[in-house]
Amino acid sequence: MKKTLLATLAVAALAITSLSAQAQKDPTVGGATMYPTKTIVENAANSPINKTLVAAVKAGGLVDTLNSPGPFTVFAPTDDAFAKLPAGTVETLVKPENKDTLDKILTYHVVAGKVSAKQLEGMIKKGGGKASLKTVQGEDLIATEAGGKIMLTDAKGGMAIITTADVFQSNGVIHVIDTVLMPN
Repeated sequence: MKKTLLATLAVAALAITSLSAQAQKDPTVGGATMYPTKTIVENAANSPINKTLVAAVKAGGLVDTLNSPGPFTVFAPTDDAFAKLPAGTVETLVKPENKDTLDKILTYHVVAGKVSAKQLEGMIKKGGGKASLKTVQGEDLIATEAGGKIMLTDAKGGMAIITTADVFQSNGVIHVIDTVLMPN
């Protein structure tokens, strides 16, 4: 009886360990594995759908900041999100003379601290259907939820949907979004 109980417990422990390993599987963004031991910049640089964002972060001189301990929550627009901007916008923003404007836009996508999707949902619920998030840039983003998706509304009324949530990094978390957010 004792041996059978021990054997059953051992099998259960192995099953739990296996399930836990599956649940902790590193997420992918654009097919690239995102490792929780790497920084926001290190992981984003490996994502094939965030090349424009990485180029903008480099042009804005924000690499060191986003490689620092943080923690940060980054709402990361995809290359397709940047492609929605009027023609020539990205090329104009990455010019050295437009660094201040670029930095204003990029830091509008960053919130201090590590905010998971579950925490965002809780904030939205507590706020009666919306939550205000103070960005590093200084202005607010408004988070809402509909149809099981978290949406962010920017200062100009534009809306982005979180398409991939909770990509945890060593210095924060990335939530991939489908639209570039614009401050005032």
